[in-house]
Amino acid sequence: MKTCPYCSTPIEEYWSYCRNCNKPLITNLEDALDRNVRFPYDRQEIYHLDMDEETNKYEATVIEDEEIDQKIKEIDETLKRNELLGESVPGSLLLEKSSLYYKKRDLPKALKNLELALKNFKEDNDLLNVAICHNELGIIHEDNGFFDQAIYHFNNSLELLNKLKDNHKIIKVLNNLGNIYFLIKDLEQSYNFYQEAFQLSQKEKLILEEIKSSSNLVEVLYLLKDYERIKRILAKNAEFFKDNDDIYGIIQTYIKYGKLHYIIGDDYNESHQYLTKALELINKISENISVYIKAKLEWECFLYLGKIYRLWDNITTGENFLLQSLEAVRIFEIGDNIQEGEILENLAELYISKGDIERALEYYDLSCEIFYKFGDNSKNAELKFKIGKIYLEFEEDLSQAIKFIEEALAIYEDLNYIKDCAIIYHKLGDIYLLKGMTDMAITNFESAIKYYQNIQDDYSAKLLNEKIKSLKY
Repeated sequence: MKTCPYCSTPIEEYWSYCRNCNKPLITNLEDALDRNVRFPYDRQEIYHLDMDEETNKYEATVIEDEEIDQKIKEIDETLKRNELLGESVPGSLLLEKSSLYYKKRDLPKALKNLELALKNFKEDNDLLNVAICHNELGIIHEDNGFFDQAIYHFNNSLELLNKLKDNHKIIKVLNNLGNIYFLIKDLEQSYNFYQEAFQLSQKEKLILEEIKSSSNLVEVLYLLKDYERIKRILAKNAEFFKDNDDIYGIIQTYIKYGKLHYIIGDDYNESHQYLTKALELINKISENISVYIKAKLEWECFLYLGKIYRLWDNITTGENFLLQSLEAVRIFEIGDNIQEGEILENLAELYISKGDIERALEYYDLSCEIFYKFGDNSKNAELKFKIGKIYLEFEEDLSQAIKFIEEALAIYEDLNYIKDCAIIYHKLGDIYLLKGMTDMAITNFESAIKYYQNIQDDYSAKLLNEKIKSLKY
């Protein structure tokens, strides 16, 4: 008899989903799959640690809120009985209760119960469960956007697991650390943690963890433009997904393949085909997965299809896909999130091409707020500079243009982004010159020259020197 690739319980050939863990199986979907798939994809996966590795209490499966509420009620009744009898509260029950609240996406209650569980496990000197609690706390703080707190808890979990020599769980926490550093744009740290998880998986011959770690590593390699290594990793992963009848892996393959073609820019038609196939397959399994999981699979398909249609000058269709992407992200995330900022930026760019400047400014401003909240200062500065240029070029509002451009400059100077500072001082000089404020223009040009000299751009520095001379005499 075959076994489920997710929970390893026996399954029947004709089942479309596992009766134990509710995850969809590739059975009966063979006709929908192209066996030449090469590039599997997984958006950076978060890794929960459970006492029982065969089950994952935090996994969002097909489960009704009523059933979750009933389980919480049963736990509460047990806790009350313990209190009446003067017995200690089992940390395991608090951990389970937290996981149920996490499924409901009630993060404050999940956090509260995790903190209580952590306190109990510390009192019992239960190091393994202390490590588990730290990891889960890290995940919740990541969901809330408190990345420093998340890193603190992941590091605590990793330290304890290293003492326990639990390599299986160590790999998961390494991936979680890689995810956090990826979100805060520290690519070097993110790469190191993913690579360490990947190498440890290979050493321990944990093929599933190797596949997951390498899939996470791919996201960093995109930004490093190491496309050949991406192809090698994903070709190996694709074989694993097919051999294990992993429907999620196949879907993610189509998404990654579509994303790869878009980023390289070699064939937008191929990109479109793979993203469309992914959506078709998601729809086929939609009855067997939660709305939450469906949205997590769909959002990036919609995002890149929106970008493609914008490139094809089909603005209406592009707008529709981007709005669907925004809706999907708001389903699976709590409050504002970094993905929403990316989508809002793309919508703003679409409205610029549509000539709807007012709406473009609105979406750029919303995107700015989100990137600021999540500490992506360089992106915040980039968007403020774009907003300033829009006020200059489309609204002819010099005061607003200067306001946003100077805000961008202040951020770049704090970040010590020398090239960007040079460009902005140069731009401000031109704007003040346009307003007839020659002295202010010269002051900004002179600041630009200093920055150009720092990056050894002697050509630009020389041109500005000549420009200043012409203004003085």
